[in-house]
Amino acid sequence: MAIRNVRELGDEVLRKKSREVKEITPRIRELIDDMFETMYEKDGVGLAAPQVGILKRIVVIDTGEEPLLMINPRILETRDSQTGGEGCLSVPGKVGTVTRPNYVRAEAYDENLERFEVEGTELLARAICHELDHLEGVMYVDKVEGELYDVTADQDDEEDEEDI
Repeated sequence: MAIRNVRELGDEVLRKKSREVKEITPRIRELIDDMFETMYEKDGVGLAAPQVGILKRIVVIDTGEEPLLMINPRILETRDSQTGGEGCLSVPGKVGTVTRPNYVRAEAYDENLERFEVEGTELLARAICHELDHLEGVMYVDKVEGELYDVTADQDDEEDEEDI
């Protein structure tokens, strides 16, 4: 496993659509392991493959419950809304206000390409939407209501301002 470089806003790979994963190869397994390691090293809640320069439909998320791997994910249903501070490992030191669904039901495939569904509310719903946007070349800064603002040490501890 290795820590990968996280691409930052302005890198053209972040604006491209990701390709479907058709088979699990040793390189894909290594990518998944590296993505988890990188996300934890950078204190993130989620990470999408394009953020480490790989245009594959893979995301990893950990909101503190249990780690979640989603391959070829797709949102099936959303309900209600939440508005709050949102950050991104690809936009370090910045936070902006974004409105997202408060409930999400999605389907994805695991490391064995077996289909599963996941439901999430609050932070998990926000993280799923944020990471799946990355797979379409969409960044949270495209959805920010108002301006981005600098994260201070005090804000780093607030749970509603996560680096997703």
